[in-house]
Amino acid sequence: MIVAPGRADDILLVEDDAADALLIEEALQESRTGRRLTQVTDGVAALDYLRDPANDLPDLIVLDLNMPRMNGRELLAVLKQDERLRIIPTVVLTTSSAPEDVEAAYRRHANAYVTKPVNLDEFTAAVSKIDMFYLDMATRFPRV
Repeated sequence: MIVAPGRADDILLVEDDAADALLIEEALQESRTGRRLTQVTDGVAALDYLRDPANDLPDLIVLDLNMPRMNGRELLAVLKQDERLRIIPTVVLTTSSAPEDVEAAYRRHANAYVTKPVNLDEFTAAVSKIDMFYLDMATRFPRV
Protein backbone atom coordinates (compact mmCIF):
# COMPACT_ATOMS: atom_id res chain seq x y z
CA MET A 1 0.00 0.00 0.00
CA ILE A 2 1.29 3.46 -0.87
CA VAL A 3 0.60 5.99 1.85
CA ALA A 4 0.06 9.63 0.94
CA PRO A 5 2.36 11.86 2.98
CA GLY A 6 0.61 13.88 5.64
CA ARG A 7 -2.54 11.80 5.60
CA ALA A 8 -3.93 10.38 8.83
CA ASP A 9 -3.74 6.67 8.13
CA ASP A 10 -3.94 5.27 11.64
CA ILE A 11 -6.95 6.71 13.45
CA LEU A 12 -8.16 6.06 16.98
CA LEU A 13 -11.91 6.61 17.22
CA VAL A 14 -13.20 7.18 20.74
CA GLU A 15 -16.96 6.74 20.37
CA ASP A 16 -19.49 4.85 22.49
CA ASP A 17 -22.45 4.92 20.09
CA ALA A 18 -22.28 1.89 17.76
CA ALA A 19 -24.43 3.52 15.06
CA ASP A 20 -22.30 6.68 15.04
CA ALA A 21 -19.11 4.61 15.00
CA LEU A 22 -20.39 2.69 11.96
CA LEU A 23 -21.27 5.93 10.15
CA ILE A 24 -17.84 7.39 10.94
CA GLU A 25 -16.15 4.21 9.71
CA GLU A 26 -18.18 4.29 6.48
CA ALA A 27 -17.40 7.97 5.99
CA LEU A 28 -13.68 7.32 6.49
CA GLN A 29 -13.80 4.50 3.96
CA GLU A 30 -15.75 6.69 1.55
CA SER A 31 -13.23 9.51 1.80
CA ARG A 32 -10.11 7.37 1.27
CA THR A 33 -9.02 3.76 1.39
CA GLY A 34 -6.11 2.21 3.21
CA ARG A 35 -6.83 3.62 6.65
CA ARG A 36 -6.61 1.69 9.87
CA LEU A 37 -9.36 2.54 12.31
CA THR A 38 -9.29 1.37 15.91
CA GLN A 39 -12.39 2.06 17.98
CA VAL A 40 -12.72 2.22 21.74
CA THR A 41 -15.87 3.16 23.62
CA ASP A 42 -14.70 5.56 26.32
CA GLY A 43 -11.79 7.56 27.65
CA VAL A 44 -10.53 4.84 29.98
CA ALA A 45 -10.29 2.37 27.10
CA ALA A 46 -8.59 5.04 24.96
CA LEU A 47 -5.91 5.64 27.60
CA ASP A 48 -5.40 1.89 28.02
CA TYR A 49 -4.90 1.57 24.26
CA LEU A 50 -2.63 4.61 23.96
CA ARG A 51 -0.46 3.63 26.91
CA ASP A 52 -0.07 0.00 25.84
CA PRO A 53 3.52 -0.33 24.53
CA ALA A 54 2.34 -3.01 22.08
CA ASN A 55 0.31 -0.39 20.18
CA ASP A 56 1.74 2.26 17.89
CA LEU A 57 0.45 5.76 18.52
CA PRO A 58 -2.24 6.78 16.04
CA ASP A 59 -1.78 9.63 13.57
CA LEU A 60 -5.06 11.16 14.68
CA ILE A 61 -7.63 10.81 17.47
CA VAL A 62 -11.30 11.41 16.67
CA LEU A 63 -13.08 11.98 19.96
CA ASP A 64 -16.72 12.14 21.03
CA LEU A 65 -17.48 14.24 24.10
CA ASN A 66 -20.34 12.32 25.72
CA MET A 67 -19.27 8.86 26.88
CA PRO A 68 -19.42 6.75 30.05
CA ARG A 69 -16.59 6.22 32.55
CA MET A 70 -14.32 8.98 31.24
CA ASN A 71 -15.94 11.45 28.86
CA GLY A 72 -14.22 13.20 26.00
CA ARG A 73 -13.66 16.41 27.94
CA GLU A 74 -11.79 14.55 30.66
CA LEU A 75 -9.83 12.48 28.15
CA LEU A 76 -8.81 15.56 26.18
CA ALA A 77 -7.44 17.16 29.35
CA VAL A 78 -5.42 14.02 30.18
CA LEU A 79 -4.11 13.67 26.62
CA LYS A 80 -2.86 17.22 26.43
CA GLN A 81 -1.09 16.96 29.81
CA ASP A 82 0.75 13.78 28.83
CA GLU A 83 4.17 14.49 27.28
CA ARG A 84 3.98 11.50 24.92
CA LEU A 85 0.30 11.76 23.93
CA ARG A 86 -0.15 15.50 23.51
CA ILE A 87 1.56 15.47 20.12
CA ILE A 88 -1.30 13.43 18.60
CA PRO A 89 -3.72 15.74 16.77
CA THR A 90 -7.18 15.43 18.29
CA VAL A 91 -10.44 16.25 16.53
CA VAL A 92 -13.62 16.47 18.57
CA LEU A 93 -16.52 15.00 16.58
CA THR A 94 -19.69 15.37 18.63
CA THR A 95 -23.38 16.24 18.46
CA SER A 96 -22.95 19.29 20.68
CA SER A 97 -22.72 22.64 18.97
CA ALA A 98 -23.08 24.47 22.29
CA PRO A 99 -20.65 27.42 22.35
CA GLU A 100 -19.43 26.44 25.82
CA ASP A 101 -18.50 22.93 24.59
CA VAL A 102 -16.66 24.30 21.55
CA GLU A 103 -14.81 26.84 23.68
CA ALA A 104 -13.95 24.26 26.36
CA ALA A 105 -12.59 21.84 23.75
CA TYR A 106 -10.27 24.46 22.32
CA ARG A 107 -9.24 25.56 25.82
CA ARG A 108 -8.22 21.94 26.40
CA HIS A 109 -6.19 22.13 23.18
CA ALA A 110 -8.39 20.20 20.74
CA ASN A 111 -6.99 20.73 17.26
CA ALA A 112 -10.41 20.89 15.58
CA TYR A 113 -14.09 20.68 16.48
CA VAL A 114 -16.62 19.15 14.08
CA THR A 115 -20.32 18.77 14.82
CA LYS A 116 -21.80 15.36 14.03
CA PRO A 117 -24.39 15.38 11.29
CA VAL A 118 -27.11 12.78 11.13
CA ASN A 119 -26.65 11.11 7.73
CA LEU A 120 -23.84 9.46 5.79
CA ASP A 121 -23.42 12.29 3.25
CA GLU A 122 -23.02 14.81 6.04
CA PHE A 123 -20.68 12.46 7.92
CA THR A 124 -18.57 12.16 4.77
CA ALA A 125 -18.43 15.95 4.53
CA ALA A 126 -17.44 16.12 8.21
CA VAL A 127 -14.66 13.59 7.62
CA SER A 128 -13.47 15.67 4.68
CA LYS A 129 -13.19 18.59 7.08
CA ILE A 130 -11.07 16.40 9.35
CA ASP A 131 -8.88 15.45 6.37
CA MET A 132 -8.49 19.08 5.39
CA PHE A 133 -7.55 19.94 8.97
CA TYR A 134 -5.04 17.12 9.12
CA LEU A 135 -3.43 17.92 5.79
CA ASP A 136 -3.27 21.65 6.53
CA MET A 137 -2.31 21.61 10.18
CA ALA A 138 -0.86 18.31 11.36
CA THR A 139 2.73 17.31 11.17
CA ARG A 140 3.76 13.73 11.67
CA PHE A 141 5.84 13.86 14.82
CA PRO A 142 8.62 11.36 15.44
CA ARG A 143 7.35 8.68 17.78
CA VAL A 144 9.31 8.20 20.96
